[in-house]
Amino acid sequence: MHCIVGSANPVKVNAAAAALEKVFEQSVTTERRPVSSGVSDQPLSEAETREGALNRVKGLLQQASAQSFDNDWFVAIEGGAAEFTDGPATFAYMAIYHQSQWSVGRSASLPLPPAVFQALQQGEELGDVMDRLFHTTNIKQQGGAIGLLTQHQATRQGVYEMAMILALAPFTQPAFFL
Repeated sequence: MHCIVGSANPVKVNAAAAALEKVFEQSVTTERRPVSSGVSDQPLSEAETREGALNRVKGLLQQASAQSFDNDWFVAIEGGAAEFTDGPATFAYMAIYHQSQWSVGRSASLPLPPAVFQALQQGEELGDVMDRLFHTTNIKQQGGAIGLLTQHQATRQGVYEMAMILALAPFTQPAFFL
């Protein structure tokens, strides 16, 4: 099984591979292919975050050969944040394309401290804000804000992996998704 991921971030690549391996019980080779999301570096709405994931997969498809369309999995994960009724939170959208079929999923939400969300609204990226607050380096390619704010009881990769598994349901039970 071969998966092309629209990112160079190891957390996103590893989450996609782990989800596919668990669901299909096969080994997965991955290819990292950074492509533009076509949205802000730090999306600040569900719509923009979802659009970023879809745009990344569409970018991968534009680069793909005819053979890739038959065999490969195309995946993108886009992290974002938004203000909800219960306060600001971060989450991610995942877009999956395989053999002419699409699936889009969303991760759980992680509440964000108001000061962190304010920094995002002022143009900073979540990983940079968290690095500054927690004195870490490049946390977005590690446990992410999820790891830091949950005292490492959850990780960015784990949350993305679970959301990917859920988004794969149309591929594992196709008869129910006609």
